[in-house]
Amino acid sequence: MAGRFYARARRDELLGPVFARAIGESDVAWAAHLARLSDFWSSVMLTTGRYHGDPFSAHLRLSALQPAMFDRWLALFGETCAELFEPDVADAFRERAERIARSLRMGLFERLPARRRVIRPDETRA
Repeated sequence: MAGRFYARARRDELLGPVFARAIGESDVAWAAHLARLSDFWSSVMLTTGRYHGDPFSAHLRLSALQPAMFDRWLALFGETCAELFEPDVADAFRERAERIARSLRMGLFERLPARRRVIRPDETRA
């Protein structure tokens, strides 16, 4: 699944340039990345524990990343899953991907305002 999906993402006019800058163009670099992604999805879907990384920090380093790219990524991912899996399995992959994307998007682009300190009545103001 990872190989087919990322081959498609690499050719995509919106996502391809971001992946090229982050990973490179060589087959060697992509083989290493695909192995890591296979471990990630194995851990997510089969709870194998093969992935030991930090997806948030990896995405945080991508200065060109924009919120709309998550929608495009999810669309391509959903198409790939529908081509490869039975509907219930494809739905499970899509649902997990949507939750992960929502979490990443919130952490990267939807920061909460700083909390204001509440002064209790028994505290004195300086």
